[in-house]
Amino acid sequence: MFGGKPRGDAREGMTLIGEEAFFHGALAVKGSLRVEGVFEGDISDAVDVEVGAHGRILGNVAAETLVVAGEVTGNVVASRSVELLSSARLSGDIRTPKLRVDEGAFFDGTCAMGEGTEKPRRRRGKTESETEAGQPADSIS
Repeated sequence: MFGGKPRGDAREGMTLIGEEAFFHGALAVKGSLRVEGVFEGDISDAVDVEVGAHGRILGNVAAETLVVAGEVTGNVVASRSVELLSSARLSGDIRTPKLRVDEGAFFDGTCAMGEGTEKPRRRRGKTESETEAGQPADSIS
């Protein structure tokens, strides 16, 4: 993504929020988005979202892929992958089938990985299915 090979049509529809720009609101991106400035609000429908080293997103992100070199404060849902480069700071929950965190990156939140839409809920160190096999979930407090 950063300096890599273009990924066909997604690069042709690249939206750029420049380093000096500040955007506030919701954005539905039908292609790729690169944030070098500050974006405050939710991003949805994106193919690829890149956050440059000086870029900041204050809001939720829904995309196929997310690569962060800057800062994201919000929840992330990525249908393909999330990559946190060494300079990245992400505070929020991540849901993605593939996660890469480089040494030096900061991540504060939870991560749910896998293809399923439902993540297992944990109760006293046991998953929901383990709890149901042993005793009713209502009896656990």
